[in-house]
Amino acid sequence: MPLTPSSRSRVVDPFLAMDVLDRANTLARSGRTVFHLEAGQPGTPAPSRALEAARQALASDRIGYTEALGRPALRERLSRHYRDTYGVDVAPERIVITTGSSAGFLLAFVALFDVGQGLGMAVPGYPAYRNIAAALGITPHFIPCRAAENFRLSAAAVAAMPTIDGLLIASPGNPSGTVIPADELAAIVDVCNRRGIKLISDEIYHGITYGGSAQTVLAYSPHVLVINSFSKYFSMTGWRIGWMVVPDDLVRTVERLAQNFHISPPTLSQVAALAALDAAKELDAYVETYAANRKHLLGALRKAGFGTIAPADGAFYLYADVTPFKLDATSFAKRLLEQAGVAATPGNDFDPIEGDRWIRFSYAGSQSEVEGAAAALVTWCRGLNSAS
Repeated sequence: MPLTPSSRSRVVDPFLAMDVLDRANTLARSGRTVFHLEAGQPGTPAPSRALEAARQALASDRIGYTEALGRPALRERLSRHYRDTYGVDVAPERIVITTGSSAGFLLAFVALFDVGQGLGMAVPGYPAYRNIAAALGITPHFIPCRAAENFRLSAAAVAAMPTIDGLLIASPGNPSGTVIPADELAAIVDVCNRRGIKLISDEIYHGITYGGSAQTVLAYSPHVLVINSFSKYFSMTGWRIGWMVVPDDLVRTVERLAQNFHISPPTLSQVAALAALDAAKELDAYVETYAANRKHLLGALRKAGFGTIAPADGAFYLYADVTPFKLDATSFAKRLLEQAGVAATPGNDFDPIEGDRWIRFSYAGSQSEVEGAAAALVTWCRGLNSAS
């Protein structure tokens, strides 16, 4: 008899950024010139220290399993990272190495919530939040963060929510790139503490900010769960390596889940990640490239005639209003790719309520790719405006 998908799997929407990437790659294989602004993937390689450490490990190590929570040396080094970067003491025993941040979300959601409980999250926001939650039987509760609020989640908005069991925040955010100011972050933590809301903070874009730094929620409470990754600032997407910081009383719970779900994180990736933590000079140079790309693409979007553009305080995205072009975001993204060879992600990936007015551009690629995409985008948009 044919296999049928479960009811829980049917509530998971497609990840549109990956669908766009698939189509863009198909066009590129056919010989088309394609500019990739759809995926949040650095165009830079893993830092040289990480690559060399991996080479040495391949030559000398059998690359077997590690502890389910990760190699002690990496957990200890991350503990020092929190002390050096934020002035926050985090015991190595509270740090859990994961198979990318995606595994972190899965572990966090299963560890913290029962089926039917509610998880608050800002929209626009990363689509995997709501899709992983829904697949696990957790109900997403959307907190609209619109242009009038500079796309930033506030403590007042959290306090105004009906009863929720958990809250997931991200700063810098995806797709808006906005950073929650430190005082507002502290106020959000306070609301969660007073209302008994379990707080998860996605800090995957820490290290990539423009004009200021992002603070960790760990500065305000040890009773929070933080998820981070080596994919963005550390430029190691395909290595699938990340980490969590969990409260003391949750460590064993997460360990039991990790043992059964994943056995252990990728060993070779852990070796490379340890070395990457000492590559700040090289990685900060990558951020300078993103800053230059941001400036160039922002100018191009304004020249092309887009409406409101999110502040983009951090990360490597520009989230722009397409309504001046009299097209919904899905149609805009499809035509932009097919006609101009520029791949971008429609906003309904990030916002099921108003996302069809918006489109996300990633400027994480090389300067030449972003400049080429910007030129093609301006030319195509001007033609679109002329035709209308």
